[in-house]
Amino acid sequence: MQFSAAAISAILAFTSLASAAPRNSRRGAYPQELSLTAQLQLADTAVDRFALLGDDEFVFDFNKAQENPGKGGELIVANRKLFPALVGTGSGMAFGRVDACGMNTLHVHPRSAELQIVTSGRLITEMVPENGVNDKDGNRRVIRTELGPNMMTPFYQGSVHTQFNPDCEPATFVAAFASEDFGAGQIQDETFALSDDVIAATFGQSIAGEDIDRVRQAIPKTIALGVDACLQKCGIHKRAI
Repeated sequence: MQFSAAAISAILAFTSLASAAPRNSRRGAYPQELSLTAQLQLADTAVDRFALLGDDEFVFDFNKAQENPGKGGELIVANRKLFPALVGTGSGMAFGRVDACGMNTLHVHPRSAELQIVTSGRLITEMVPENGVNDKDGNRRVIRTELGPNMMTPFYQGSVHTQFNPDCEPATFVAAFASEDFGAGQIQDETFALSDDVIAATFGQSIAGEDIDRVRQAIPKTIALGVDACLQKCGIHKRAI
């Protein structure tokens, strides 16, 4: 087969353009300003991810105060948004403090199980795993533990659980997660976000007041009673309703 000089020039020009074209360059489909976390997630290789991070970005400081902490303690979360170096690890962590008589209210983690270890003080925990997990009497089983320093318990993914400090000194804990974005949902906050009709149908018009009295029917009775006893023991007055 013979080619004319013009045809050969055209073929060479096409080959040159094709070899010079980037193979993975659909950058126009993404916003121009990406967060570091997004850049790390989109990096072609782990080597490229490391090139995006400086040495100081491999350190997360749990000593920094939480923004807008709750009334009964503090929870400092390390997920991939707040600590981008977690991208690629498949893990996350949190450090928590539960004040005297404080309670980490009923919640779930939608994308991970949790391993929680108490580092100081004492915590009472309760967990309801899922439908069908019943006690010997056929009632829904509530798994209750008491944890002291260097003791650990698991909370399974999607399980409803809570922690309560029954003492007059703060308790601290560390929680490990098998997800970079484990998430959390506070049961009572999500429930009260529903319409009044739905709440009334669920609780039978039983919700009134604020603080512990407001959610008394939405938390384990043993925990509610423990809060009352702890407040009396520690000389802490309830907030007015």
